[in-house]
Amino acid sequence: MKPVDSLTSKQKYSFNKLQKRLRRNAGKAIGDFNMIEQGDKVMVCLSGGKDSYTMLDILLYLQRHAPIDFSIVAVNLDQKQPGFPEEVLPKYLSELGIDYRIVEEDTYSIVTDKIPEGKTTCSLCSRLRRGILYRTAKELGATKIALGHHRDDMLETLMLNMFHGGKMKAMPPKLISDNGEHIVIRPLAYCTEKDIARYAELVDFPIIPCNLCGSQENLQRQAVKAMLQQWDKQFPGRIESMSRAIGNVAPSHLADPRLYDFAGLKTQDTPFEDGDTGFDPVSFESPSTADSEQQRVPIVNLS
Repeated sequence: MKPVDSLTSKQKYSFNKLQKRLRRNAGKAIGDFNMIEQGDKVMVCLSGGKDSYTMLDILLYLQRHAPIDFSIVAVNLDQKQPGFPEEVLPKYLSELGIDYRIVEEDTYSIVTDKIPEGKTTCSLCSRLRRGILYRTAKELGATKIALGHHRDDMLETLMLNMFHGGKMKAMPPKLISDNGEHIVIRPLAYCTEKDIARYAELVDFPIIPCNLCGSQENLQRQAVKAMLQQWDKQFPGRIESMSRAIGNVAPSHLADPRLYDFAGLKTQDTPFEDGDTGFDPVSFESPSTADSEQQRVPIVNLS
């Protein structure tokens, strides 16, 4: 029996709120960034982890209720990791009755051969995986490639790029592949990891651990994740504010001349739209929830 089936009435009420929040946030992200359009074929990349299971679950729901028609094909890349339970995903997807493909490529041997023991495997593994997924999307005729990265992944990437790459760069909710042939979307861009983890636990998805990246506890990403989790506990609202900041950028108040014409700035007799507000009262007041809600148009109304 799935854990959700044995919940009390009060627990089921909380579960329903959690489920509705995840669906609503995914719908908003899809609407905000026009991730899915009429007639799209969405290739859902399913790793066997909590994030991709939750993404597939939500997209299947939205497919039934959205005001547009789109199809879904689930794709898993079997990287031939030792002990990988290759029967789990085909069984799960067959029970769902959806179209799927299992792609078998021994990237595990390549990564373990090329990367010295103890070193970070994520970079090479990611490049190999991405190339295979792009090729598969082309073979399937998929118009969108859906990845299961969530809000916390985006913030962790922002911090990692700032700390170690010297870039103000995060994970975008939607992007075009470097060869220009594919559009990648992240429907969980507004969803929190703690919500996803709780949902996956209650629904009892058949989680498959990753022996490549999951075993490297000393990765910089793990350190950043721990830092953000501590902030979330110690300073409620800070993570939410950081998340809003990714979508509320002021190029005139940064220092990248490629994004803003600092060299061409001149004084003028009329108010300047991007002018400095140093003489105005300082306010750290966050935008109201109502204003934020009005700016996001969900793919489906779940209220």
